[in-house]
Amino acid sequence: MSDPVDNFQPPPPPEAAQRAPRPTKLRTIAIPVFVLGLIVFGLALAKVIPRGVMGAGGGLAFLGIVFFCLSFVPLPVVEGAEAPMSPLQKLAGIFFEPSRVFRNLRTYPRWVAPYVVITVLTVIYSAAFTQRLTPERIVNFRVDKVAEMPAPFTPPPAAIEGMRTDGIEELKNPIRRVGTVVTAFVAVFCFTAFASALYMLGTLVFGGRINFWQTLAVLLYASLPIIVIQKVLGLVLLYIKSPDDIHPILGQETLVTDNLGVLFSSAEHPVLFVLASAIGVLSFYGLWLKATGLKNGGTKVSKGAAWGVAVLFWFVSLLLLSGMAALFPGFMS
Repeated sequence: MSDPVDNFQPPPPPEAAQRAPRPTKLRTIAIPVFVLGLIVFGLALAKVIPRGVMGAGGGLAFLGIVFFCLSFVPLPVVEGAEAPMSPLQKLAGIFFEPSRVFRNLRTYPRWVAPYVVITVLTVIYSAAFTQRLTPERIVNFRVDKVAEMPAPFTPPPAAIEGMRTDGIEELKNPIRRVGTVVTAFVAVFCFTAFASALYMLGTLVFGGRINFWQTLAVLLYASLPIIVIQKVLGLVLLYIKSPDDIHPILGQETLVTDNLGVLFSSAEHPVLFVLASAIGVLSFYGLWLKATGLKNGGTKVSKGAAWGVAVLFWFVSLLLLSGMAALFPGFMS
């Protein structure tokens, strides 16, 4: 009779877990962007092109580094994947069926389309705002407010006049205006990527599971309807209202007023104005979109967790803006 131990067969090793893919194609964009940024920075440093675009060159180089680093961040692996929606379907669907769009982003977290639309609308509104109010009025208002700042924030008189001259040239020089567009392009992505990391961390703390790329796509698509409404309606109001009735700083984002900020004077009660401005139709619409996006764009994210994260960061941003208003009330007068 054979020993049962001799017939023992060890269990087969468990199958290796599927390794999450990386967005390696991002590196083919990162390297040219980085090189282009260095070239622009070097030409500006050598004064071949206006030195004012040096920041744009540095921004492009930084964006290239960010893209390269993010190319190592794993993409989500979702079982039972549905068919991907086209960019046009998602751009239109975010207005009419956002839950379906966010569910599709769970598997296919593609973010380029809303990123481009948001950046283009921001640049168009900014250019129209500058043309309508004139560079001189915008820069003079901003520099005068800087000169009124209390010590130790007040720059010396020579620096103030330099800021005035440089600011007007920046808004008038075509090459420097292109640099401003590039800077906006970089800023939109970097700010959203940083916010995505925070939202992802917050979701994990609340017990949910969500990937960085899912969070990035959710935030960009959740912001898209708000940006479209603010910029498009803002463009209409920009040419309806008299330029003298438009605030050179507060109007730079939008002229749409759908909140309780109308109850307070920004000059007399800057903090109350900021707090009341956060209570409005678009503010709550954006909050609902973020919560819906986190719930449907992540894995096992409860409704309470999604709303908890969305409200938490809404409250934090409100505190930051209120603090800025309290520190620098003159910019709102």
